[in-house]
Amino acid sequence: MKDRKRQPGRWTSWMQNMTGRLRVRGWVYLLAFILIDFLSVGILQWGVSLNSSRVELSNPLIGFWGFISAMWTQRRFVLVLNMLAVGLVYLALACLTNRFWAASGLILAICAVIAVIERFKVRARYEAILPSDLDFLHADAANLVSFLPARSLLMIGLGVVALIVLGVLCWVVTRMDARRGRPVATGNKPLGAGLRTVGVLVPVLVVALFMSTVGTYGSPAYRFSQFMGDKPSMWDSVYDAQRNGVFVSFSRQLRPKVMDQPAGYSRATMQSLAHRYQLSADSINRDRKSYMNESTLVYVLSESFSDPTRVPGVALNQDPMPHIRSIKQGTTSGLMLSSGYGGGTANLEFQAMTGLSMANFDPSLTSPYQQVIPHLSWIPTVNQAWGAPSRSLAFHPYESSMYSRAENYKKFGFSHFYSLTGPDQIAHQDRIDRSQYVGDRSAYDSALEQMGDDKGNQFVEVITMQNHMPYNDWYDDNNFSVNSSDPNMPLGDDEVQSIRTYAKGVSLTDQATADFVKSLDAQSKPVTVVFYGDHLPGIYGTASWDERNSLALHLTDYFIWSNKASDASGAQVSNSAYSSPNFFQAQAAEHMDAKVSPFTAFLTQLHDKISAIEPPVANQIQDWNRIPAGQTNYLDAQGRPMDARDFDRATRQLLNDYKLIQYDIMAGKHYLQGTGFTATPTRRSDAARQKAEMERQAKEQAKEQARQEEQNQDKDRESSANSAN
Repeated sequence: MKDRKRQPGRWTSWMQNMTGRLRVRGWVYLLAFILIDFLSVGILQWGVSLNSSRVELSNPLIGFWGFISAMWTQRRFVLVLNMLAVGLVYLALACLTNRFWAASGLILAICAVIAVIERFKVRARYEAILPSDLDFLHADAANLVSFLPARSLLMIGLGVVALIVLGVLCWVVTRMDARRGRPVATGNKPLGAGLRTVGVLVPVLVVALFMSTVGTYGSPAYRFSQFMGDKPSMWDSVYDAQRNGVFVSFSRQLRPKVMDQPAGYSRATMQSLAHRYQLSADSINRDRKSYMNESTLVYVLSESFSDPTRVPGVALNQDPMPHIRSIKQGTTSGLMLSSGYGGGTANLEFQAMTGLSMANFDPSLTSPYQQVIPHLSWIPTVNQAWGAPSRSLAFHPYESSMYSRAENYKKFGFSHFYSLTGPDQIAHQDRIDRSQYVGDRSAYDSALEQMGDDKGNQFVEVITMQNHMPYNDWYDDNNFSVNSSDPNMPLGDDEVQSIRTYAKGVSLTDQATADFVKSLDAQSKPVTVVFYGDHLPGIYGTASWDERNSLALHLTDYFIWSNKASDASGAQVSNSAYSSPNFFQAQAAEHMDAKVSPFTAFLTQLHDKISAIEPPVANQIQDWNRIPAGQTNYLDAQGRPMDARDFDRATRQLLNDYKLIQYDIMAGKHYLQGTGFTATPTRRSDAARQKAEMERQAKEQAKEQARQEEQNQDKDRESSANSAN
């Protein structure tokens, strides 16, 4: 029997017949390139097109259609900007592989994988992928599974199937294409290789340059992204990615310019600086009796809190804050210069927590919580004076991922961060009437439950949300009325409603704060509270038109108060009429008569020279593109603006030292780490230091005694020799 020749199957036969049959023209490649580029960006945007499932956010969800329609509704072409960036990566892949259809499948697969990871992270933590996640991937990749939400395995399985189908489809189209999908096809191999090399290197270099400099103010990449409509939204990484595109949002935070390196920065310079302020701390501490960690310190950042009766042109029918006004009169208090107006909360919090100043940063650095701290291996903060993380607690009745607080607080050394989301749920979540935000009383009550007498001494951070924008007539029984105190400058109807709502909110905060202070006054352990409003609400449209009102629109209220169990009860420190949040830890230590670290000693000296420091400000809601242009704001003890050209030599030296300190911590080599520069004295550390000093003196005395004995022996030998002669 003759062997039968094996016949090819239908699929094989069809592929053989179709191989090389599809003659693709250049315009088809171009059209397919644009379509796949558009689809790739759409896939990336799908990954972040989710709202928080746990918190009602003030930011609207921006889906892919909103991303597209922004081109004609807002004249923002961020879709095109992201397509250009992704398209360059796509082009590099096409030239690298010299297979158009394979590169198409590869770019779609890469974007799909990124989008799925984005979606998992947004679902789990309401946070987009950040550059700092790459550090986590390198250091703790084994724990990635812990961030996978429920039913994620099904999505992963479907994704794998989709990628396989995509791969097969690309292979089939490549086989059908007469050119095998070669974007560079010439008879001259050296020429083809050269063209492909250029096609890889140029796009890669352009993308790398864009990603590394788009976050730097004034760079070509920055100017181009602004021209295309990029509007950074640094408070919310998910909203920022929805609004400006995943690629651009990620790139902006990749390599922000923190600040220029100060002249003379070196290990020797920083060691000399640390020694100089150690001597200053020793001088201050000789007259101080208390230790910071032997009291409880509470920082209260009251969202948008300020006295509306101080706003030029605004007249209210009653005082919205009589209780806080009374507290201020009996303790250390004053007005705080704020860099924000209508926003910028985390920047004020950053300054209060670290003692560093936004005025020292490059204009590109608009949000250290988002842009810098996630990358740092060391960041000293005021709460670290209490030692173990179990002594530091934070409370914020909102989404924990805002400004990357959840991760940053771990780095600061907090053991628990109680919020509406995350593993530690804040205990009280009551809203007032129709307000979308948790009331201040609930925030205070949640903190009080964790800081009773039996809890020992702690550092507690409370960040409220009640008075956050918008101000949409939330409250019942609102008896406040608002009028213009200047007949020539009437207030608009919307402005009046917003101010009425805000004034009612201030009055509710006033009563809740008074009750909070009263509860702390009943505790038997010493407690000190630093209370401050972060910025004014951005509702004073009439007043903001006049640049002469700039200072008034950037002054909030603050006080430092201690309960009856504290030796600092009733203390009123001089030079407190004006301040800025970077000085709070120095002022709190002075109010408490507490010993200070060399860094706090430095802040004390600087505050004696300059009462308040903030970067240039603007009478408009916080802009996250850059720090406003202009001169740094300095206020003296009477609240008068100061001109840096008039500073004496000592003040200029302090400001230069400030830049050196801040650069070392935020962008430098961390030469100060391990020097004790930021270590707040404790009773134990002082005892250890005294013991070490006594041992050093004993060794010196022993050396001196041995030297004297040796000299005496030499004299005896010399005398004996003389006698023998």
